[in-house]
Amino acid sequence: MKKILLLLCVLTAILTVQVSINTQDAIIIYSSLELFRGEELQKQLNEKFPEYDVRVMYVPTAKAAAKISVEKSGSDADIVVGLETSYMDKIKDSLENIEGYSHLAFMEGLRPEDNDNLFVTWERQAGSFIINKSTLDKYGVPIPTSYEDLLSEQYRNLIAMPDPKSSGTGYFFYKNLVNTRGDDEALAYIDELAKNVKQFTESGSGPVKLLKQGEIGIGLGLTFQAVNEVNSGSDFIILYPEEGSPYSLTGTAMIRGRKDKRGVSEIYEFIVNDFLLYDKEYFSPEQILVEQTNRIENYPQNIPYADMEGISDMQEKDRLLDMWKY
Repeated sequence: MKKILLLLCVLTAILTVQVSINTQDAIIIYSSLELFRGEELQKQLNEKFPEYDVRVMYVPTAKAAAKISVEKSGSDADIVVGLETSYMDKIKDSLENIEGYSHLAFMEGLRPEDNDNLFVTWERQAGSFIINKSTLDKYGVPIPTSYEDLLSEQYRNLIAMPDPKSSGTGYFFYKNLVNTRGDDEALAYIDELAKNVKQFTESGSGPVKLLKQGEIGIGLGLTFQAVNEVNSGSDFIILYPEEGSPYSLTGTAMIRGRKDKRGVSEIYEFIVNDFLLYDKEYFSPEQILVEQTNRIENYPQNIPYADMEGISDMQEKDRLLDMWKY
């Protein structure tokens, strides 16, 4: 029996060492993209780089930033994709200089050099007023076209907005109101809006789900999700207020000290050039490049973007969230 136990211990030790070696050789990518986008990235990397063990792991943006901020260059991640830029600022000391990796022409303010060459802008996540026309018709109320319209009593319990404390989508609506109105006026506006809000949803997709169910008629939500529902047959209308479409930005970066690890530089270069273009064409088409192809049917054109100054400032985000009470 003792010999059997000793043999099992030896085998376990060998397997543990082997797993450790395999993990060290693997190229780990933290992806904060939706699962279907991460799966497509994994598929294309497998096809392009069959010689490497590449693992795309879904990690929510806040969790990814928290892990990297603690583990720093010792993180098991080699590359991060789709991390909100406010969190990029939080982990900037753990990021590699990526000058020269990107070969695409970005819009002014979104270029790698505008990000101190610490990350490549990945996407613009933008929002709009999403209207379920059938629901509004049911209640006999008109389609709102402005933030002020949303304060009318006729929309009581017909509105949903993501909670800024748990949703980046909710935060960018909140931040744009602060940018255009100032702290006091924005907070006073939200106090009035809250009277008509049926739910401040935990996730950014919450308003679209409630719209689909007919529980609300107006959602402050993500435009690309609304377009997906329109293309699936939903009776939705997408509108932009005078202030424009609010948005946040995400980026993709390499962890410091990984550019010389076998395969990491090759894979990073493929992600920020080839897969980025694919992702914009088929998944997240809000404009970040000077010339950008959009293959998604019914996606709005010539979108007016809102004033989002400070959207990547983590200290500003903490300050504003401290004032949020809903």
